[in-house]
Amino acid sequence: MSDTPATPGPRAGAAFLAVLRREFAGYFRTPLAYVFLAVFNAFAISLAFFVGNIYEAGVASLDRFFLYHPWLWAFLAPAAGARLWAEERRQGTIELLLTWPVTVWQAALGKFFAAWLFLGCALLITLPMAFTVCYLGDPDVGVIVSGYVGSFLCAGACLGIAAVASALTRSQVIAFVTGFLACFVLVLVGYGVFDELLAGAFSSGTVDAVRRLGLWRNLEPFTLGLVDVRPVAYFLTAAFAGLGLSTIIVERR
Repeated sequence: MSDTPATPGPRAGAAFLAVLRREFAGYFRTPLAYVFLAVFNAFAISLAFFVGNIYEAGVASLDRFFLYHPWLWAFLAPAAGARLWAEERRQGTIELLLTWPVTVWQAALGKFFAAWLFLGCALLITLPMAFTVCYLGDPDVGVIVSGYVGSFLCAGACLGIAAVASALTRSQVIAFVTGFLACFVLVLVGYGVFDELLAGAFSSGTVDAVRRLGLWRNLEPFTLGLVDVRPVAYFLTAAFAGLGLSTIIVERR
C-alpha cells in the first residue's frame, strides 16, 4: 500500500497565518504603532473639519471626510510598509525568517496582509466620525460603508507601491521617501491643476487615460456610493502587482 502524499494546502495556509500573526503583532510591539494610529486619526478628522468644512456644509455625508484619504495614505502607507523588507535586510533577520518552513511567497503574503490589516485598524478608529454623522443627521449608511471600503482598497494600492520600495533598499528612510514620492504622484494625477498641465502638452485622449490612474479619481465613486468594477480592479491590481514585484525582487536577491 502506497503512502498518501501530504497535501501542501494546509501547510501553506499555516505558514501564511504564522507569518501574518508574527508581523501583525510586531506592529504593536513598539510605541511607534500607537503614534501612527493617533496621527492618522487626528489628521483624518482635522482635515475633514478644518479644511473640508464638513460641519459647516450642513449635509449628513462623509464625502469631504474621504476626500483627503488618498493624501493620508500616500504618506502613512509608505511609513507602515517601509519595514516590510528593508528592516529585515538591514538587521539580517530575513535569512532567519526564511529558515522557517515557509517560502518567500508565503512570507511576502503574510507580511503584506499584516501591514494591510494594520492600516485597516487605523481606518477603523475613525468610525466615531461616522457615528457622529449618523447622530447629527440621517445619512445613507450604504454610502458611508462604500467610502470605507474604497479607502481600505486605496490603502492597499499605496501599500503595494511601498512594498516595492521596501524591497529595493535596506534603509527604511529611503524606502519611505521613495514610496511616498510614487504615491504622491498618483494622488496628484487627476486633480484639475495637474490635468491643465498635461493638457498643454498632450492630447485629450492621453490626458483622460492618465487621469484614470489617479488615486482620488478611483476613490471618488466609492464616496458617492458607487462600487464600480474599474476602480476596484485598479486598486487591487496596484496592490497585488506591488506585492508580486516586491516578492520577485526579494526572491532574486
